[in-house]
Amino acid sequence: MPRAHASPEDVLRDTFGFPEFRAGQGEIVRHMSAGGDALVLMPTGGGKSLCYQIPSMVRAGTGIVVSPLIALMQDQVAALEQLGVRAAFLNSTQDAETARRVETALRAGALDLLYVAPERLTTPRCLELLDRTSIALFAIDEAHCVSQWGHDFRPEYLALSLLHERYPDIPRIALTATADLETRREIVARLKLEDAHIFVSSFDRPNIRYTIVDKNDVRAQLLTFIREEHANEAGIVYCLSRRKVDETAAWLASKGVRALPYHAGMDHDARASHQARFQREDAIVIVATIAFGMGIDKPDVRFVAHAGIPKSIEAYYQETGRAGRDGDPAEAWLFWGAEDFARARQRIETEVEPDRRTGERERLNALAALVEAPTCRRAILLRHFGEDPPERCGNCDNCLDPPATIDATEIARKLLSAAFRTEMRFGVGHLADVLAGNDNEKVRSFGHDRLSVFGIASAEELALVRPVARALIARDALRADAYGGLSFGPAAKPILKGEEQLTIAVPPPRRRAGRKRFDGPADPLFDALREARRSLAAEAGVPPYVIFHDSTLREIAARKPGNLKELSTVQGVGAVKLERYGEAMLLALSTKD
Repeated sequence: MPRAHASPEDVLRDTFGFPEFRAGQGEIVRHMSAGGDALVLMPTGGGKSLCYQIPSMVRAGTGIVVSPLIALMQDQVAALEQLGVRAAFLNSTQDAETARRVETALRAGALDLLYVAPERLTTPRCLELLDRTSIALFAIDEAHCVSQWGHDFRPEYLALSLLHERYPDIPRIALTATADLETRREIVARLKLEDAHIFVSSFDRPNIRYTIVDKNDVRAQLLTFIREEHANEAGIVYCLSRRKVDETAAWLASKGVRALPYHAGMDHDARASHQARFQREDAIVIVATIAFGMGIDKPDVRFVAHAGIPKSIEAYYQETGRAGRDGDPAEAWLFWGAEDFARARQRIETEVEPDRRTGERERLNALAALVEAPTCRRAILLRHFGEDPPERCGNCDNCLDPPATIDATEIARKLLSAAFRTEMRFGVGHLADVLAGNDNEKVRSFGHDRLSVFGIASAEELALVRPVARALIARDALRADAYGGLSFGPAAKPILKGEEQLTIAVPPPRRRAGRKRFDGPADPLFDALREARRSLAAEAGVPPYVIFHDSTLREIAARKPGNLKELSTVQGVGAVKLERYGEAMLLALSTKD
């Protein structure tokens, strides 16, 4: 096992089993190994962990990794131990004796990496321990948690500025997969990284296919999507409330999907059990609130589906990024409705502090533009993060199945006028009746049959009333109250005055992800290797992907190595894993042959 003063390339090859760095990794690793500070923005699955793990092993001392969630640090340590790396964590799950053993190993210089939560790191006891320790570097993972404007704000991250003040000569690296320009500036300021080199990789995840559809019967839509596109595969379904999580998980389970709920209102043991099953078993679908996923390093999640809108594009990007971390094809589906935006805007006005409302509105408007767009989804996402992508990606719903677009400005103006003339307290159904000239009892009882807008819409326009209303609500031209009544939002006036147009997309009758084009023929060798991996993982007490990723097994199945030397050239097979699991892999191959 390489220790301090080995080259980064030696550690990459001998410990991690990779012949070369991915794009961007090598420069960061060499910069940190030489003692520089860094802010790293790299997409999920891009290999951020190696950017501090390898320098921690190259430099003298122990790398101290600040990690926000217990599950995340435990997962990372389990994976490193399988590689033969001397890694440990300190957290609240340990008894006093276990914690003492870790502290003793740290003081003795017997650890390459130590993972610790931010609230523990800043305690006097932990700081005194670090004062007596040789430290290689500090790594602050999930650094966007320092942003008070962000969706994952952790107050304890604000105290991490003391690392610069207390240990000015020790290099620091802050890492995140989610940070717009405002959040980047906040990370730099709050963590005192003004002199750090900023490394920005592309946020593109080309292996993820993005699809956004209108909600109809979302549970039925989810079931069809899972059955037809991702049967017997792992996935995550995000719901907007704990009640929806429980109901959706139970309904999917009743239909034969191996679905489990996860949210903060559950019993702790049940929640932990469901998380463990998701990590250790194949084909589990977790139905969760956004509390799930940040601490999960499972690489073979094949889909993430949102049964309602996320909080922002940043949140959407991070949550969808939990799919396809292994680089294999994965999908991100979002089911949305106008009521989602109505509730989100109401929450902003009633629950968010006044000085934060403008920023929250802007984030929601950006999300509305994404879901309404008839153009490439990926291009919108990447532009949001400051990139200049091609106009078409070829791997999102709008690129694969372009929708027709309609100039709906005229019917939008008529709908807004109807809302105004009816005193802005009726829902879309009643407004449609007024515009259609339906002489029914409700219309007559309010005298709406005598309004100038009565009967002014054509049949073609009436067919667009509901999608137009949805688009107007999404962009805050209309706002729905608790009873469905529609009133003007700030974006109404420019449309009414003819200063802005409204173009809406008319999607094909049914959007499909076309997952079958990803699928290849069944591979008995790959299946045999997965079965051998499952047995090895159960014996070691770790998730199967900690032994080898699917991509490694596919390469083994394709190349059919005949001995350990040939197996050692497969990506992901380092020296320790070769010694521990090489014979079992070769046996699985020979048995199947």
